[in-house]
Amino acid sequence: MKRFGSILLAAVLGSVITIVASQWLAKEQRGVRIEHVNGVPTSQVAYQVNEQGQMVPLDFTGTAESVTKAVVHIRSTQERTVRDNSQIPEQFRYFFEGPGESQGPRQSTGSGVLINKNGYIVTNNHVVDGAEIVHVTLYDNRELRAEVIGTDADTDLAVIKINEKDLPYLSFVNSDDSKVGQWVLAVGNPFNLNSTVTAGIISAKGRNINIINSGNRGGNGEAARTAIESFIQTDAAINPGNSGGALVDLTGGLLGINTAIASPTGSYSGYGFAVPSNIVSKITEDLIAFGTVQRGWLGIEVRSVDSNLAKEEGLDINEGAYIAGYGKDENKSAAKAAGLKPGDVVTKIDGAIIKSSAALIEYVGRKRPGDKIEVTVDRGGKILVIPVILKNREGNTSTVKREEKIEAAALGFELENVEAKLLKRLDLEQGVRVKSLDNSKLKRTGMRDGFIITHIDDLPVKSVEDVNKIIKKKKAGDLITFAGIYEDYPREYIYALRM
Repeated sequence: MKRFGSILLAAVLGSVITIVASQWLAKEQRGVRIEHVNGVPTSQVAYQVNEQGQMVPLDFTGTAESVTKAVVHIRSTQERTVRDNSQIPEQFRYFFEGPGESQGPRQSTGSGVLINKNGYIVTNNHVVDGAEIVHVTLYDNRELRAEVIGTDADTDLAVIKINEKDLPYLSFVNSDDSKVGQWVLAVGNPFNLNSTVTAGIISAKGRNINIINSGNRGGNGEAARTAIESFIQTDAAINPGNSGGALVDLTGGLLGINTAIASPTGSYSGYGFAVPSNIVSKITEDLIAFGTVQRGWLGIEVRSVDSNLAKEEGLDINEGAYIAGYGKDENKSAAKAAGLKPGDVVTKIDGAIIKSSAALIEYVGRKRPGDKIEVTVDRGGKILVIPVILKNREGNTSTVKREEKIEAAALGFELENVEAKLLKRLDLEQGVRVKSLDNSKLKRTGMRDGFIITHIDDLPVKSVEDVNKIIKKKKAGDLITFAGIYEDYPREYIYALRM
């Protein structure tokens, strides 16, 4: 009986211990499963310092309100000729040109940034390129006609001007001080949606995406590689129509001009690119002061150093700008004159670190002929600092003058003098032949290749120079008349065009 009592007591104690232990374990498990922490609302994760030096939640409203007033909408119009031979049997349409062509305007839109109170606006060259009429719409919906002051295809920048005073404008900030990860706003008019603001960060700097085609050609007919690309990359949404708009920091300072997007669809896909403000500032100053860009040239061919090039050329470094040669005309090279050699790797200019060919081209592109720079190079492991005086493309340090357009070429047609024998046969005292109309707006008048111009506005023309002198005196909106004949149709024709 005593033994039975002991067994019963042990069983009771075991049960109690089991129950207590299971409850304790369950409590511990529940504690792990339902643990809570006091979080911070995501809307207050990002902070900035206000004017009083206090940390406050990040807010874009003040910057957006001030910046949008200085960003304008640009509409440019270019005349174009559209062939309409629908009334001609299809098998014969190939043979018909000139008569039967109709005219229709082509319009493009973009954005621009007011950079001073007197109406100067910076935008992209591709927004106004070839435009005959440029209209600007201000933030208060006023629409004004603009004059193109100058363009630079190598950076895809242009300056236009409206006749208005006391306008809101943006001030430039130093784009070299910008950092990857820094907050920025993109302001423009995408899809004709005026005053659109998007936010993002700087994703990268010094991007070269080979999108700018300057159109300059060398003597062998190949496109000259003169484009300057060292873009600020951002993930702030940029779409068609944002071109020429502002990329600003949170103080409202102009950090860059939005220029391009990388997209398989033509719309925003996460990458936008802006010309840095330090380049924009230099280009706009030149265009306003000289009408053309005063660009310093080193006179070298460069490649970005990477592991492949380092292995190929036996280099001890993996970044910098490798000098591959002096280009086509060594005698015009500022680098050669200063003592830089093929095989040198440029690592710094004026103390600024150079990690790629794009960085070198950008830095030198900010300079003018005659400017002196200090170039640090790695020459076979030896570090040298070499002073270089930059030259212009002609190999000297003088100011480059703006090229005067041949007036006939500006209208899009090519002329040639008529030989005396033909003039005598046609019983003409003078005349200039239209060699090619190309894409000229004169096509809409019905004029065709081969037309011999004898008079412009009743003034006789004996040479191409005469034509250019007359056209040069014309202003926008003036009417100009061309009188003459065709060699095979000797009656007189008259064509009129408004400039």
